[in-house]
Amino acid sequence: MQSNIVPAFRLFLLRHARSGWALPGQRDFDRTLDARGYAEAQLTAEAAAARGIRPALILCSTATRCRQTAEPLCRTLGGGTDILYLDELYTGPVGFYRSLVEAHASRASLMLVGHNPMIEELFCQLLADEVAAAALGDGYPPAGLATIDFPARPMPGGIWMGTLSSLWVPQAEAAEGQ
Repeated sequence: MQSNIVPAFRLFLLRHARSGWALPGQRDFDRTLDARGYAEAQLTAEAAAARGIRPALILCSTATRCRQTAEPLCRTLGGGTDILYLDELYTGPVGFYRSLVEAHASRASLMLVGHNPMIEELFCQLLADEVAAAALGDGYPPAGLATIDFPARPMPGGIWMGTLSSLWVPQAEAAEGQ
């Protein structure tokens, strides 16, 4: 149940959509979305727009599959949302993801478009164990979009916990039908 209280800070966590396996000689970094992944990325973008999700800033991994996941989101949201691409979201540990949240907590909201296991680890660190376990079940899903609200802005070096406002996952059947 969502509250009408405006959070001090809102974080959106978006894991890249499904991608194909690396082709012979292809780097993991260059893996692209597969057909289902493209459909998932579009469904997630449409769901975000329908729910009024409009992050103040999007930070996205430079890996091909993350950029391809973010593209329909940026298109659907239209202009006005800044997006920055960071190599470290591909290579960095969950601590780097946390440092980005801390560095941008002065904004009203932030979206991270990244990879597992870092997205899932951050999700679990920010929520009570039982909430995270109940929400994820089989792990953080491809193209899953979590909204986590904070009553106070995350501070560097602090222990901060959020509340799961929503977790949207594209339906497999809908993604396969597109």
